Amino acid sequence: MKNITLSFSRFFVGVLFIFSGLIKANDPLGFGYKLQEYFEVFHMNFLSGAATGIAILLCTLEIVLGALLLLGFWSKKVAWGLLLLIIFFTLLTFISAAFKVVTSCGCFGDAIPLTPWQSFGKDLILLVLIIIIFLNKNRIQPLFKKESTQISIAIVITLISLGFGVFTYNVLPIIDFLPYKVGVHIPSQMVIPPGEKPDEYEIMYHLKNKQTREEKDMSDKAYLKTEIWKDNNWEIIGEPVKRLVKKGFEPKIKDLIITDASGTDYTKELIENPYYSLVFVAYDLKNTNETAIGKLNALAINATQQFNIRTVLLTSNSAQDAEAYIKKHNLFSEVFYADAVPLKSMVRANPGVLLLKNGVVVNKWHHHNVPTFDQLSRKYFDK
Repeated sequence: MKNITLSFSRFFVGVLFIFSGLIKANDPLGFGYKLQEYFEVFHMNFLSGAATGIAILLCTLEIVLGALLLLGFWSKKVAWGLLLLIIFFTLLTFISAAFKVVTSCGCFGDAIPLTPWQSFGKDLILLVLIIIIFLNKNRIQPLFKKESTQISIAIVITLISLGFGVFTYNVLPIIDFLPYKVGVHIPSQMVIPPGEKPDEYEIMYHLKNKQTREEKDMSDKAYLKTEIWKDNNWEIIGEPVKRLVKKGFEPKIKDLIITDASGTDYTKELIENPYYSLVFVAYDLKNTNETAIGKLNALAINATQQFNIRTVLLTSNSAQDAEAYIKKHNLFSEVFYADAVPLKSMVRANPGVLLLKNGVVVNKWHHHNVPTFDQLSRKYFDK
């Protein structure tokens, strides 16, 4: 029975660690954004600049520990590593859930979103299984006895894991789990389908009795039904609070609003353009790759002049900063503004490129692998 329990624990933990590491390594920039949230919560903003590098290393560590556990290599060290790691993550997810500081842990990236309490529950199960592994670490036998073979295999696993994270960071996720993936019709992702209901809220009032000094909370419906508003002894204290009563259908894209410098909404016009549009996404101009911006600027000029393609730069910077940037780099594209959160989801690059037509994401690229103007012309514009 002990052997079965140990084998199950090893298999479950090993596979889950590898899966979790690979999912996050598929999108290290997204995992880096999540780490930045944690750094901000724990007042460790000095680490924010290294968030993506830390993300890649953590993904590599997860994959390597999971693989070594399955292979049975260095069982004592691996058991200690797993135990320390799961204790840390269990405490972290508990703090996130109990104090509502981070709404999603990012354990499985955007592939499998988990609430903080779901993440904490998952970590508790892993903690139990890892304790079983830790208590039985001396009984784990390696698949290969020769130490040189173990070292060689471990090095290969580490290099492949690290290389995968570096590759996806410099290209784009191999599998795109984001709402702006290739082939998606953006407008349909922004609305609630017929038959589905939106979130249901109620307004909560905090009331105080002038005579008795009694205080109580009451919903807007109860406030009207009981007609307590007719009693002049009761007064509303503070601002009403909006409270979620029932979770409804949530559109995959719910926060995209594109405006010009004056605040005029251009979302529908830009997203639903029936012709090709090149959208350059540079959510943070201060940290945008300037060499790439220069190449994209030349691409924009050629596309517009030869095929009348509309080219747009989206950023979350202020209009003042954007204007200074435009002048410095002589940018040709129209410039519009949106919140950083949807821009980060559009494409995992700064800058990145989306090719849109009639609301559909035809293709998208990291600035490292944007096709040349001739390649784009042959494949899209000449047709």
